[in-house]
Amino acid sequence: MDAQDCQAAATLEPPGPPAHGCVAAWWDMVDRNLRHTVPSCREEDAKGKDRCWYEAALRDGNPIVVYLHGSAQHRAASHRLKLVKVLSDGGFHVLSVDYRGFGDSTGKPTEEGLTTDAIRVYEWTKARSGITPVCLWGHSLGTGVATNAAKVLEEKGCPVDAIVLEAPFTNMWVASINYPLLKIYRNVPGFLRTFMDAMRKDKIVFPNDENVKFLSSPLLILHGEDDRTVPLEYGKKLYEIAHNAYRNKERVKMVIFPPGFQHNLLCKSPTLLITVRDFLSKQWS
Repeated sequence: MDAQDCQAAATLEPPGPPAHGCVAAWWDMVDRNLRHTVPSCREEDAKGKDRCWYEAALRDGNPIVVYLHGSAQHRAASHRLKLVKVLSDGGFHVLSVDYRGFGDSTGKPTEEGLTTDAIRVYEWTKARSGITPVCLWGHSLGTGVATNAAKVLEEKGCPVDAIVLEAPFTNMWVASINYPLLKIYRNVPGFLRTFMDAMRKDKIVFPNDENVKFLSSPLLILHGEDDRTVPLEYGKKLYEIAHNAYRNKERVKMVIFPPGFQHNLLCKSPTLLITVRDFLSKQWS
């Protein structure tokens, strides 16, 4: 099934007391924006079904991916739909949601807010998935959201079942300063100071490099060799930090894809699905 909007979200209940007085608004956002794509092997079963069927389907034993997209556009961008299709054809449920301030979602996108959105979607999914494993998959900006959320859940004693980081950076400060369109301004007097002050004011860090030091979940890092938006060196550095920090080294893996997929198109790699499935099956066996 290509996608079923809002079916799995309409009966969402807040996981615990209001954190910032905006729970009602958050659940309204999810109600309009959560997309549940079932494994393609269940397409026929899913036709015409209501939200209760979709929630129950999360316990069918097929693994689940909570997809956290990057900074541009929304969950329905073409390359994201392509990835969802690849994962669905590979037997995964995929839950993708636009964060606050993205797509049709209301509100202001802040680091704290995006992290809260990811945590709540993950906790809601786990509450309905039974023993079916749930993986957080972040792409680009979404890698920072994923590790932020995973660190919070780890601290709560509920480490996520697995994490996939696609085209990750070390932290947002380093990634932003080295972003191709900003490099030409780095020698302008006062630019770096002004830029960094703005990021501090908005409390934007997304510290993947610090977060991975506190994780124990299986961690798979995917990066394209010709990624010019988030260069491969950042993915390699993050892998090095994680590998050094993890007690169980077998829980951390990095896979580098050959030129041709750049920043957004790993979904077109014929080896992506088998790479992910092999890693997760070994970790979850």
